[in-house]
Amino acid sequence: MISLDLNFNILTRDLSHYLENQVKVGLFGSGVGLSLVLGFSAAYTCYYLISVAKKPQLISGGKKFYHFLREQCPVVSETYYPTFWCWESRIQTLLRPFVTAKPGVVYRNELIEAADGGQISLDWFDNDDSFSHPDPATRPTVLLLPGLTGTSRESYILHMVQQSRDLGYRWVVLAGDPGSGPTPRTYCAANTEDLETVIEHIQRTNEAAPIMAAGVSMGGMMLANYLGRKGRETCLKGVVVFSAGWDVFECTASLEKPLDRFLFNSYLTSCLQASVHRHRPVLEKCYDIDHVMKARTIREFDERFTSIMFGYSTNDDYYHDASPVHRLKSVQVPMLCLNAADDVFSPSHAIPVEAVKQNPNLALLITCHGGHIGFLEGLWPRQSTYMDRVFKQFAKAVIEQGSRLTDLS
Repeated sequence: MISLDLNFNILTRDLSHYLENQVKVGLFGSGVGLSLVLGFSAAYTCYYLISVAKKPQLISGGKKFYHFLREQCPVVSETYYPTFWCWESRIQTLLRPFVTAKPGVVYRNELIEAADGGQISLDWFDNDDSFSHPDPATRPTVLLLPGLTGTSRESYILHMVQQSRDLGYRWVVLAGDPGSGPTPRTYCAANTEDLETVIEHIQRTNEAAPIMAAGVSMGGMMLANYLGRKGRETCLKGVVVFSAGWDVFECTASLEKPLDRFLFNSYLTSCLQASVHRHRPVLEKCYDIDHVMKARTIREFDERFTSIMFGYSTNDDYYHDASPVHRLKSVQVPMLCLNAADDVFSPSHAIPVEAVKQNPNLALLITCHGGHIGFLEGLWPRQSTYMDRVFKQFAKAVIEQGSRLTDLS
């Protein structure tokens, strides 16, 4: 027993001596190293809480809409806490497709005829198990427009479908590649013909059901342009727009900065070219597709293809027509717009604050961070984003309290 106690004492003494030596040389074991780690952590936490986590700025052209949002959508008054390890704009934008979950959704696809004889693809989620709205004739319908080259399988789309399912609503996505048919057409923020066809079709299909719409990025630009053109002549009860580009000239200039051109511009250009390539046998009869495929930026692609396809004399004419900022004064339907001040796709100086202040039907929610369709929050942002919460609360408010929004002047 004495021998055993002696060996144990010798072992603990040697272990203590070893640890003491490690403390002298190890960063995390030394008093200095530990102090550095704790000091950095404290400094980072203070910086995050003071400079990163902030309440969004809510701007509206009328007090009625402003107070409605504050009352029915508490998220507009809450501090937005971006994911602390990826709050920077570009990181949020790049990581969102990879870190957010993709809920399982089974769509019902429908093809309808476009005005030009082509086809428009719609992906429906009928939500026949809805408890709150069991009658399909009156079940509220939400139309969603994805971003540039986006589809109904994007994670942000699937998240909003899930939110609508929880609310008991029906969902339809203007899906996939632009119209196929005799003359396939590419993406164009200024052209709202297909969108008008879709909205009229939804209304005819479900005449007694209220309809609202949500648009993301270019989808939001199309919705804003549609509302600006239609004024009160639309069946939509309300619209929410996420990460829209308000001035196309400023958006493209921002994306042509070296880092953003490398990270985003070149990739999106290749996606647009891939869409053209899929319809090349038809399109090359009318356009110089070889020249289009050599474009290196979105601007070059639009100069060589989009502006020509939609009949503009110059690309500048197209960009002016595609910029929703010029039509905001004509919007007559309640529209909430969410933008991040650090979004490189829609730079903060081009967010139409003054235009929104002039129209009581508009409200603008600006977060300090969030990137482009990012808005990640939480330690590991798999299930929900700030954007999802804004959508769910606003959709519920429009559908269930829409009577309060009939006259916002």
